[in-house]
This record gives sequence, structure tokens and C-alpha cells, in this order.
Amino acid sequence: MATASNPERELPTLDPSAIQLGLDTFGDVTETASGTPLDGTLLSHAQTIRNLVEQAVLADEVGLDFIGVGEHHRVDFAVSAPEVVLAAIAAKTSRIRLGSAVTVLSSDDPVRVYERFATVDALSNGRAEVILGRGSFTESFPLFGLDLQDYEVLFEEKINLFAELLKDAPVTWEGTKRGALTDQWVYPRPESGTIKTWVGVGGSPQSVIRAAHYGLPLFLAIIGGSPAQFAPYSDLYRRALDQFGHAPQPIAMHSPGFIAATDAEALEILYPYQEAQTNQLGRERGWPPYSREQYLSTAGPEGALYVGSPETVARKIAHNMRLLGATRFDMRYSMGSLPHEQMMKSIELYGREVAPMVRELLAETPAPVAV
Repeated sequence: MATASNPERELPTLDPSAIQLGLDTFGDVTETASGTPLDGTLLSHAQTIRNLVEQAVLADEVGLDFIGVGEHHRVDFAVSAPEVVLAAIAAKTSRIRLGSAVTVLSSDDPVRVYERFATVDALSNGRAEVILGRGSFTESFPLFGLDLQDYEVLFEEKINLFAELLKDAPVTWEGTKRGALTDQWVYPRPESGTIKTWVGVGGSPQSVIRAAHYGLPLFLAIIGGSPAQFAPYSDLYRRALDQFGHAPQPIAMHSPGFIAATDAEALEILYPYQEAQTNQLGRERGWPPYSREQYLSTAGPEGALYVGSPETVARKIAHNMRLLGATRFDMRYSMGSLPHEQMMKSIELYGREVAPMVRELLAETPAPVAV
């Protein structure tokens, strides 16, 4: 029940025909299926990439709307050139949309990013998308000879240039970290005139406002805490779009998840992989050890981890999409060294059971919720 301090919030109306359910992966290097969990028997980077293409083909077959491939430059992730992987997927699929998750624009050149995705767009008959972001790691900066002290200005200038490239016109642009362009076309030209481009945001109001400033769709990366904490960012984004004079734009959300036949099975299978990956990152970043209590809390109704049976996951996705007014949900299905075979089972359940259920739930009339 709403109170003076906990008022009801009118939920945004979602068009059921606009709802999209997708996947994304960081290309985590996975274990072989024959060993016990975390026995250290890992696949090669090459086999991990080949398996990723197979996962995308299955996602297309079961009717999912999007597959996103992350960019990383670390030993625990196999994909450093997502556009090449997406091109391979384009050749083996027919309808699923293809994109990044995310493109680390700060350490790349906007013109080259545009050219590569325009090429994927051509190969896929117009199915390419770009999600621009800063990424969750900084290894690309020293790798490409960039100074982390330029972290802010690099992203600001490069997203400014990328926004100009999207206009299907010759580009004239000048900044401080790259050469200027004067009346310059960039090729190949997408047949639609542009490439669908999102701005990935991890929870900064300034980043939300930046996406609205350029009139680009917003992609919320919700990997911890409660999805409800991001509702104010959705509201801020809509207000900012209006203030900048832009038309309404879609909002998408991304969170990790895993699906099995029952809640108990899903929770039991995923836990050792989630624990190992979180503790690995924790050692790098100074986090305390991960606990089963923390895991169960994050996998619970209010948390950002979507683990359980098809019905449990579908109800959680539908609830949070409605709460944020998001028309797309992408589940990060690669979870540490979780084996390929387990991911394939999860993808099949997601496409054949979860996605139809989410659409049915979102077709129902929503009621206001207390926030």
C-alpha cells in the first residue's frame, strides 16, 4: 500500500507488440562439460568463440530478438573483436538482431566502429545494432596506448563524433583527442541510412542525461542491487528527452541470469560459477568474499540476478520491465565458466518458455506500484 513517504508510481504503458527479449554474452571462457564444476579444465578461446556462434544460432531458432557480444581484452573472456563474431553469426542466422554488449568507445575510433558495424549491417540485411559504453574494465586503455586520465574526455568527444556519423550526411567535426573531419563521408553506407545505436549506462545520472542529449535509446546495465533502484533513471531519461526536444526513445535493460527446469536446479547449477567469477573480480577490486546468502538475496524477487524456472524468471522480467518502462530485456547468459551445454539448455528455455510468458504478462493491464 502506498503511503506519504512511499507513494504510488504510475507505471509507463508498454506496447506488447514492441516487447523484445534478447541475450548477451561477454564470451566467458568456459569449462568442458565432462569435468566437475571448477575443476580448471577450460576450453580454448577459439572453441569458446565457435560455441558462442552456435549459441547465437540457437537463439535465432527459438525466436529470441537480439544477441549482443561484449568486448573485452582479458584472459577470462574470448571476444576482443565482437564485430567479427557478429559477422559469422549473421551468415548463419536469418532474423535475430546483432549487436555489441558493449562497444568500448573510449578506447576505439568512432569512424572505425561505424564502418565495422555498417559492414555487419550489410551482411545481416539490416540487423546490426551498436551499444556504446565505457565498459566495466580498463585493460583496453594501456593496450591501445591511451591515458586513463583522459577517461572522461575520450568518451565525451567520441560519442559526440559517433552521433554525427549517424546522421547519414557528410561529417564535419573537431575535437582534442583525434584528427578533425571536414565534409567527410564514411563507408559503407547502411541501406536504412543509419545504424540503431544505444547508450549503455551503469547507473550514473550524468550518463542518462548524455544519452537523452543525443536523443539515443537508453540501455540500463543492472548487474547488482535492485532493479527498482533504476526506476528514477528511466523517469529522468524521459524528462530529459522532452527537455532536449527529442521524440520518445526506447529503454532496454540488461541483467545476468540462468534458467533450468526448477528454481532449485537453476540455483544449484549456477552458484559455484557465480561465486568463482564474483570472487575473482573481488580479488581485483577489493570486494569481500561472495556468500550463498548474498547469492540467494540477489536471485530473490528484488535482486538483479534472474535465476530459476521459466515461470520464476518470466515473472521477474515482466515485473521489472514494467517497473522501468523497458521494451527490451537482454539476459547475460554466459556466467563465468558455466559450460556451453548448460548455456544451450538455458537459451532454449528462455526462447521457448520464458519469452512467450513475458509477452503474455506484459499484455495484462498494469496497476500502480509503491516505490
